Amino acid sequence: MKFKNLLFGFLLTILIYLLVSLNEKNLSPENSLLFGLTTFIYLGAGLLYLVYWIFKWERGAFLGSTIGWAGFFLNLLAFFVRWAQTHQAGFGYVPLSNLYESLVFFSLCIAGIYLFLEFKLPTKVFGSLVFLLASLVLAYASLKTSSSIKPLIPALKSNWLVAHVITCFLGYGAFAVAFAFGIFYLVSDKGNLKNYLPSKTILDNLIYKIILFGFFWLTIGIITGAVWADQAWGSYWSWDPKETWSLITWLIYGGTIHARLTRGWSGKKLAWLSIIGFASVMFTYFGVNFLLSGLHSYATS
Repeated sequence: MKFKNLLFGFLLTILIYLLVSLNEKNLSPENSLLFGLTTFIYLGAGLLYLVYWIFKWERGAFLGSTIGWAGFFLNLLAFFVRWAQTHQAGFGYVPLSNLYESLVFFSLCIAGIYLFLEFKLPTKVFGSLVFLLASLVLAYASLKTSSSIKPLIPALKSNWLVAHVITCFLGYGAFAVAFAFGIFYLVSDKGNLKNYLPSKTILDNLIYKIILFGFFWLTIGIITGAVWADQAWGSYWSWDPKETWSLITWLIYGGTIHARLTRGWSGKKLAWLSIIGFASVMFTYFGVNFLLSGLHSYATS
C-alpha cells in the first residue's frame, strides 16, 4: 500500500509536467511555475493529512501521501529543470547558489526525509504539519525572493559549495521533521490525537533518531563549509555571523544528544530541544542573512 503512494505520485508528476510543458513559456528560465505548483501540491497534501486526522478519514492518509509524493517528485524535477536552465542561460551551475534556490532545495529535503521515513511510521498524521512547513518554505521562495538566473560570483564557483549546501540542508530538513514530531509529542494528550499517534516512547525515539541523522549531516556540512571557506577566503574559520550561528546550532543539537546519552533526557525535554534547535536553524538561515552582515551576505539575493 505504501509503495502505491510512491507509484501514483510519480505518475501524477509525469502528467503534471506534460501538461505544463505543452506551453514552452511555462519552462522559461525566468519562470518558476513548477515550483509554484509544488507549493500548492504540498499544501494540498498537508490539508489531506489534516482531514485524515480530524475526521478519521482513512483514505485521506492515502491521498495525502500520494499527493505528497507527487509534490516531492515535481520538486525534484523542477530542481533538475532549473539546473538545465542555468546551462541554457550560459552560466551552467548546480542551482544551490542563492536564497531562492536554497529554499526550494530545503523544501525538497523536508518532504523527502519525511516521505522515506513514513515507510516505517505506524501513522501518517505527522504529514499534516510536515507538508504545511514544506509549502510555507516554497511559498516564501515564490513570494519574497527572486527566481532569476544570474552568473555566479567567484566565491560560489566551487564544488565544495555544492557539497556544503547539500549536506547542510539534509541536516536542516531532518531538523524540520524533528521539530514537527516534537510539536506532536507536546500535544499528544490533546483531543483525539493520541488515537493516531504511536506511544510516547516510540515517538521519543523517533525524534532522537531524526536529530541524530540531522546532526550527522550538519557536521559534514560545517566541515565542507570550512574547506570551501579556505579555498574562497583563505581561512577555514573566520567567525563570520553565519559560521558562528552554525556552530551555536551544532552545539544545541550536540548538547541534546549528549544530554540524552548521559542524563537520559527524553520526553518533553527532548521535544522542547527539537523546537529550540529548529529555531536556531531558522535564525542561522534567515536571521543572520537579513539582520547581520558578513561573508555570506550574498545568500540574501
